[in-house]
Amino acid sequence: MARRNSFAISIAAAALMAPALTYAKQAPAADAEARAAATVEQMSADEKVVLTHGIMALPFVPGTVIPADGLPGAGYIAGIARLGIPALTETDASLGVSWVGGARADGATPLPSGLSQAASWNPDILYKGGAMIGSEARAKGFNVLLAGGANLTRDPRNGRTFEYLSEDPLLTGILVGSAIKGVQSNHIISTIKHFALNGQETGRKFVNSVISEAAARESDLLAFQIGIEQGQPGSVMCSYNLVNGAHGCDSDWLLNQVLKRDWRYKGFVMSDWGAVPSIASALHGLDQQSGEQLDAKVFFAKDLQTKAAIDPAYAAKLADMNIRILSQIFKYHLDTNPAKPGTAIDFAANGAVAREAAEQGIVLLHNQNGALPLAASARRISVIGGYANSGVMSGAGSSQAQLPGGPSITIPLGGDGPFAALMQIQYHASSPLKAIKALNPGAQVIYRDGTTIADAVALAKKSDVAIVFATKWSTEGLDAADFSLPNGQDALIAAVAEANPNTIVVLETGNPVAMPWLAKTAAVLEAWYPGGQGGEAIANVLFGKVNPSGRLPITFPASADQLPRPAVDGYNDLEPNFTGDPPTPDAKLNADYNIEGSDVGYRWFARKQQKALFPFGFGLSYTTFASSGLKVSGLNASFTVKNTGSRQGATVGQVYLVSRAGEAKQRLVGFARVDLQPGASQVVKVTFDPRILADWKDGGWSLPAGDYAFALGDDAEHLGTPVTFHMVARRWKD
Repeated sequence: MARRNSFAISIAAAALMAPALTYAKQAPAADAEARAAATVEQMSADEKVVLTHGIMALPFVPGTVIPADGLPGAGYIAGIARLGIPALTETDASLGVSWVGGARADGATPLPSGLSQAASWNPDILYKGGAMIGSEARAKGFNVLLAGGANLTRDPRNGRTFEYLSEDPLLTGILVGSAIKGVQSNHIISTIKHFALNGQETGRKFVNSVISEAAARESDLLAFQIGIEQGQPGSVMCSYNLVNGAHGCDSDWLLNQVLKRDWRYKGFVMSDWGAVPSIASALHGLDQQSGEQLDAKVFFAKDLQTKAAIDPAYAAKLADMNIRILSQIFKYHLDTNPAKPGTAIDFAANGAVAREAAEQGIVLLHNQNGALPLAASARRISVIGGYANSGVMSGAGSSQAQLPGGPSITIPLGGDGPFAALMQIQYHASSPLKAIKALNPGAQVIYRDGTTIADAVALAKKSDVAIVFATKWSTEGLDAADFSLPNGQDALIAAVAEANPNTIVVLETGNPVAMPWLAKTAAVLEAWYPGGQGGEAIANVLFGKVNPSGRLPITFPASADQLPRPAVDGYNDLEPNFTGDPPTPDAKLNADYNIEGSDVGYRWFARKQQKALFPFGFGLSYTTFASSGLKVSGLNASFTVKNTGSRQGATVGQVYLVSRAGEAKQRLVGFARVDLQPGASQVVKVTFDPRILADWKDGGWSLPAGDYAFALGDDAEHLGTPVTFHMVARRWKD
């Protein structure tokens, strides 16, 4: 039986071709583990339960007192001064050092949403963004960043879709690994989260994700596996939801068998906040209880100490828990190179990182008759809706970051609970209107808020170009009911487009949306939640200062009826609430992921032979490209990408498996972002990860013998002529 290391598994060409990056020096893993084991030998019984639990360090949680060496933020785990072990000071999240309702009275540089970053298909962009937000976390005194969102988009209406990266395990794994590397280059720890199969926010603390092991291993778990291999996160954060009947933070199968045994993961598992059901979670693989005030009890303190004193299984587990936590503290030098609050932050330089990420992530979805880029001859431009005069929308919840000075607009949603401060619609202070005026100072640019359709129509009729900014807010804790734009924006766009055929729509959304007005518009840009420099990035793309190069990392369905679950499970039966707590102690809710199995997103659409509104991998440019000459030999492939247009631009070469041993089966197997001058071409080489081609069967990976057909794709639906290579049968274990 062949072992995995005999295959020389690598990631796709995107990672191979990324610019060389410099990482912070880490302590050798073996040295860090040996030092950790020696340190545990010196611990008293009381000290052995110091690192295993901690508080949510926010003042609006009733009864919370933040220790003197703590910071207002997501969490605090006490240190042990006698042994030189620092406290763990934790902050959210993947998109920037979180705002937490302004609890620290400071700000940070918000990156664009996870979907926006993923739309770059560029590991280097993810690395730079991770390094940037990691540096700001360190400068504020935090040494753990709760970054690394890696859940696949099983339901595009998920309220946290904007935080995550894609529906594909290869793309997600490579990109999240790069982001984690960037974060940890700052001598701080990053997580990868939420492990695993955390596919919706409706009933998020009790929904049971039902799925076969094979389907899980070939999809969601593979995304985490690749991300962990590439990024080496110091911690894995387990999820709220149940998986096949066991809570994510209490799943022996997920934490002990898959993560620690099969993948040989050496870091520690922290819980999500309020996700620990019992003390037995320690035996089932959980190493640290986070946000302990939100659980029914503090299980991993005195109770764990008592258990360890009388039960050898708990004693051994407690020692292992401490070794895992300490080894990561030592590996990333949290003790010898501590984060110190008050370090100066270069917000101008960091803003440039956020702007580049936003520019590369903007996707041009529609461009009738070359309506974009905007011509300098447009002398009268109307800008309508979306608070474009003040800023750009951001997603809400624990990932919410804001610039120094706070949001430009805050729209409270009411409520009086401890988390009401997080339930606000907020905009970053980066005005598209201001940026548009700056790039075209000779034009008359007039703004209307779009609340009155007749007013917007009257202005549009008198304009050379009408730009409608449409927004849809997403938040942790709540899923979207459907794909429509809220507050009558679909009607607004339709009316403006009827009045002015040169109507450009800019979407600021955290999920796919329906576009009943699409055929009437001249152009559509998906700008996602574009971050702290989003206004400038949007304007740069509109006027052609930047050539759009984003490609969709998720499928935009034409209808909810195309999805494996036309309605979000439980959405119509449960009263929405931010926490996702069960309405009754015995509440039950299942999400049957065996419907699609490992065929998530574009794979499901291919299996059902459905056409999306816009497919995975889709995106237009102001120039044109051609991919040709695909050659496949074993796990290696090459092809040529040429810029056939008249201006510089970037595209993403995509290679898909389209059939295996005579059976239709679509998988993204390789990709590379290529930037070319007009007329230039480049040969791209990719290496396939054999797990993408294989099945999980009988406890290992199985690659059946047969002819494997591969094709170049402009996206997941527009594929070239297949090229076939005969593969021999192989089996191996992780």
